[in-house]
Amino acid sequence: MAHFLRGKQAGIQHDFSTGIAPELFALDDVARYGINSQISTVAYDPVQSLLAVGTNDTQYGSGQIYIFGQKRVGVTFTPPRKSSITSLHFCADKLISVDSRNDVAIFSLESKRMLASYSPPGFVTALVTDPTLDYALIGLQNGDIIAYDLDREAPAPFKVPNIWRERNPKARVLPVVALAFHPRDIGTLLIGYSEGAVMFSFKQNKPIKYFQYELPPGAPGGDSDLASVITVRRPRLTQVLWHPAGTFIMTVHEDSSLVIWDPKDGRLVMARTLQDPNVHAPGTSSGSHGCNPGTFSVKEPLFKVAWCSKQNADDTGILVAGGTATTSPTRGLTFLDLGLTPNYSTSSWRILSDYLAAPKRQHVLPTPPKAEVVDFCLIPRTSPHYGGCHDPIAVLALLSSGEVVTLSFPSGHPISPTNQLHVSLSYVHPFVNRIALASIDRTRWLGMTEKRSHGPPVLRGGAEANRMLKRYESRNIIQAAHADGTIRLWDAGHGDEIENEDALQVDVARALGRLEDIEVTTMSMSGANGELAVGLRTGEMLVFRWDNNRNYGREMPPAGGDVFGGMVNIKDRADPGLKEGLLPFTLLDGENGPVSCVKLSDVGFVGVGFEGGNIAVVDLRGPAVIYNAALGGLARQNKRGSLRKSDSHKQARPEWPTVMEFGVMTLDGDDYSSILFFVGTNLGRLATFKLLPESSGGYTIQFAGLSLLDDRIITISPMIADTGAPAYASQSAVANLRNGFKVNGVLLVTTQMGARVFKPASAKGAQKTWDEFLCDSATVVRCEGRGYALVGLFGDGCARAYSIPGLKEIAHVKVSHELDIQRFSEAIITSTGDIFGWTGPSEIAVLNVWGTGQDLPRSPDKLFNVEALVPQRPTISNLQWISGTQHVSPADMDMLIGGPDRPPSKRMLEQTRAEEQHRRLADKRPTPSSPPTAATAAAGQDEGYWAYMQRQVQERTERLDIMGDSMEKLQENSSGWAEDVSKFVSRTKRKAVLGGEIMPCVLFYWYRGVWLRLCAA
Repeated sequence: MAHFLRGKQAGIQHDFSTGIAPELFALDDVARYGINSQISTVAYDPVQSLLAVGTNDTQYGSGQIYIFGQKRVGVTFTPPRKSSITSLHFCADKLISVDSRNDVAIFSLESKRMLASYSPPGFVTALVTDPTLDYALIGLQNGDIIAYDLDREAPAPFKVPNIWRERNPKARVLPVVALAFHPRDIGTLLIGYSEGAVMFSFKQNKPIKYFQYELPPGAPGGDSDLASVITVRRPRLTQVLWHPAGTFIMTVHEDSSLVIWDPKDGRLVMARTLQDPNVHAPGTSSGSHGCNPGTFSVKEPLFKVAWCSKQNADDTGILVAGGTATTSPTRGLTFLDLGLTPNYSTSSWRILSDYLAAPKRQHVLPTPPKAEVVDFCLIPRTSPHYGGCHDPIAVLALLSSGEVVTLSFPSGHPISPTNQLHVSLSYVHPFVNRIALASIDRTRWLGMTEKRSHGPPVLRGGAEANRMLKRYESRNIIQAAHADGTIRLWDAGHGDEIENEDALQVDVARALGRLEDIEVTTMSMSGANGELAVGLRTGEMLVFRWDNNRNYGREMPPAGGDVFGGMVNIKDRADPGLKEGLLPFTLLDGENGPVSCVKLSDVGFVGVGFEGGNIAVVDLRGPAVIYNAALGGLARQNKRGSLRKSDSHKQARPEWPTVMEFGVMTLDGDDYSSILFFVGTNLGRLATFKLLPESSGGYTIQFAGLSLLDDRIITISPMIADTGAPAYASQSAVANLRNGFKVNGVLLVTTQMGARVFKPASAKGAQKTWDEFLCDSATVVRCEGRGYALVGLFGDGCARAYSIPGLKEIAHVKVSHELDIQRFSEAIITSTGDIFGWTGPSEIAVLNVWGTGQDLPRSPDKLFNVEALVPQRPTISNLQWISGTQHVSPADMDMLIGGPDRPPSKRMLEQTRAEEQHRRLADKRPTPSSPPTAATAAAGQDEGYWAYMQRQVQERTERLDIMGDSMEKLQENSSGWAEDVSKFVSRTKRKAVLGGEIMPCVLFYWYRGVWLRLCAA
């Protein structure tokens, strides 16, 4: 009976929720956007152009693996057990992960599922793969190295025991800390132990060279600790890597030393830090001083080092994360541009040492202050070889704060993730502080595609699957405000096909003309006008409007901006690289504290509220401020008398606007409809204003009344009393006012403690008080074809639906297992029943209350492109091969690791066939042997390992015989040439003695493909 009386008290004759049954209120998990937890590792595959991101297991979510491709392509993998992801490795059509529970998981990029999970007999400390191999080599904490067969999904018989223990049997713990294949000879493995490094030959099955960094007394080393300089030190090794061409190897140590060795004889070529060379030599000065004279500065540890190259593998540079002084004002990645590597065969030790001691250039790739780079991932253009460091176009840096930064390489210019990376990754690029949502017409949104200058795409892999298309749905447009003042707008969809996948970017910092103190507190967007209003904690309100940039391509000088009607013109502060998009339009500095709320209507008005207690209304047709007043003076203007004495104590508390809304309806006591402006406060007061047209064409604002509710107002929903449809100030509703159109409307106002349905401005209406829990977020939601209901999120972790106007509970469902209950107040509920709520610091979930209880669906996107083939692995030169350099091909590695009884895999056969073809094309000299027939090739595929090796030796012998024949022919030709010259000289002398005529003559000789001029007479 109570709910029936509420409808009569509110002046509503119909029940708008009659068709909504309790079983219709069920939760569907539609989508996720963002990263569920702190990022722990990143990997990139240049062949498939995919990016993999692993996360830690934290209170906000368990570790997961995200794989992102072009546009909205995204797939999520879950590890076998709840754990943190420690490392990720792409290997052809597979992704290998290692987690904190010591599980090695293999995922298929083609089938998008986990193929196998393996728990090694020990703690995994290092793992290395190669795209041309079907194996993963796993380094363990006990110093052993085992192999896992990715094709057979089982351990391989190959094993390398702890080699360093033979060198130091007394050592207790000798874990493998790093593994690296030789960039040109896959048969050579560089193993890094905690005490030193070892070069291991697969073909000889034994170590070739040992490398141990030892600092004699007096050598400063990397840390330059004065107390330890007088002793012999052996800094712990943390990383090993190869020169891109294999000319040198580098060991990285915990004292911030970079030590470069000659792999041929094991000699130390150079030991340096980022600041000083030759730190291994006694008496060398150190640059580890503080900002003040006589002070000492501690260096950061070397988090990661990469030896990268340009297109030419000999043109190299070293990229370092860490190693700088902790007192340094600049933060970022340090790049040592070494330039072209000297020719090893013709260069002295001094030349090689000077090359490494004095780089051509050294500069810092800057990152945001107060956060250090703890890891990075290079983005190569095409090649997955050379340790993933060949010709990179960009670098993705992981900060200690958990954020990521994309920088161009090697210049270090920041790259915006807008339309370059997946929108989920933009949630940590940098962190998103606040989100808002606007419902924009589909046709309007399809036309909102900005034209901006940007570089080549970073991610190009994958293909999106076809989804259901809701053509007549308004689009859910997310506005995400980031910590750096950037706002990105993109279509979150309804779990359907997203036609316009591009994101829009708004640069608030540029519009303000400063780089600091930029924190967005509230946003509002009008899809009908293509305008965006932004409120800041510093008290400014900015409006951006869709337009063409009249200063495109030109950087305008900073200017204060023209002031008109209390507004500042900021049109000249647009990004010169943006040709068409959301451009700065106008600015209002309220000087009344932070902006607490802002509402941008579809008819050209903006309402702004400040925490100081003021409210302002801006007419964007000027633009001009048409109203500016304090909330404290509204009670004296109330036509219906003073407030209740029992609430007089609230007047001493500070009051500010919390929510605003524009509507079109007839006020209680009026006989016409008008544009209304509603303002709700933190103390539960609701103010109503009328916007009335003037004869001059402008508008004036008139205070209409004040209503007192029980608590903080969180939602104001204007409704048509006859149908329950929204009564917002739309363009069509305002246009109908000219024809005398009347709207019989009511307000449904939701507070934390209850809800009230009444006719504004100050009628009592009907009220409902929540029973036990406070309401954090609510709105009026339409159930298609069945009616309207009030849906809210409550403090007990449930979403509830209430009938309108009776406010009787229809149903409730638990959502605390999906959303963070502490951030319910920041959740957004749309008019179609979608809930956008935070699950953690950097992820939101999209739920729908009119569902069937479905769980989060798996992504149907395609990741693997079968036509993108792995390029041939770099190998040794022909001269090295002819001279007897032992070269092991990937096919040989399959025999050496998997054993002679292992059947060849499909990829191994294809790789062997490609290598043979590449070798034949590279050989310019014709061989006497006839080309192999199809039958011979087929037989070669089935030959054993020793037959294969015998054939290789026979081919090398034939090539050496060919070379011997060529040298013999050269000797014969040279002997004949000497005899011809001798005869020619004798004839010339005889003619001169006898007085004969000497004819001028020029002698040419054909030598190695070139005609040489020898003499003239």
